[in-house]
Amino acid sequence: MDATKRIEQALTAAVADAEGPLCPPRLAAAIRYAVFPGGARIRPQLALAVAWACGDDAPDVADAAAVAIELLHCASLVHDDLPCFDNAPIRRGKPSVHKAFGERLAVLAGDALIVLAFETLARRVASRPERLAPLLLIVGGSVGMTSGIIAGQAWECEPRIELAEYHRAKTAALFAAATAAGAAAAGADPEAWRAFGERLGEAYQVADDIRDVAATAEDLGKPIGQDQAHDRPSAARELGVAGAMERLEALVAGAVAAIPSCPGAEDLRKLIRAEVLRLLPKELSRRVA
Repeated sequence: MDATKRIEQALTAAVADAEGPLCPPRLAAAIRYAVFPGGARIRPQLALAVAWACGDDAPDVADAAAVAIELLHCASLVHDDLPCFDNAPIRRGKPSVHKAFGERLAVLAGDALIVLAFETLARRVASRPERLAPLLLIVGGSVGMTSGIIAGQAWECEPRIELAEYHRAKTAALFAAATAAGAAAAGADPEAWRAFGERLGEAYQVADDIRDVAATAEDLGKPIGQDQAHDRPSAARELGVAGAMERLEALVAGAVAAIPSCPGAEDLRKLIRAEVLRLLPKELSRRVA
């Protein structure tokens, strides 16, 4: 089974676990709406790719790690779009969750997705119980208040923000968790894979900053100009588009260089290049092709 099918089947099973006769129907609908259809699923793809590169001796554990990461990402999007943050009316080309279901259900759906991520790990790592605690720490750290995505969002509430630190928490933390969790799920050393995920995550955020000023809302499936509108730090605002492109190229090169020696290294390099090209507007993607 290819990675895309594995991810979608595992996500479907995880969401089904949260649905039942006692679940409020509109909450269940909001959760499903937030998860399906998804975007590129780059974070769970990374987790599975690293697990495969490390032997993938427990596919059910790797699937659980990949799903937990994606559920947390979906939760972050629901919360990011709320009126108290971005107040974004569109996400993935359709009305954002708070526009479709109301603000109260959007808050609850985001919260429920966070809880479901950890429930999924607890339920589906039974075949390798010794791997559960490391995975919980890796995934928990990616969302925590010290350097996870919660901290990344909180930096926007501070009077001064250092761009690299903001990017590391806001985006790179979940990428680093994806690569580290993929390794841990396969019984390998997660720390050997963390730098790869961190650099790729920073590159992803720089590319997103560039798209916010150089792409169209139709291309992105969400509003553009959000960094300027909310006075957020941005590589494109701070460095200019040309400088941000240089930063992106350096981060991509750093991510490629950080891939540990393994049988799947070349496949990972191809995945990185394809994802960067997908993210950038066409007129800019030629520079990193």
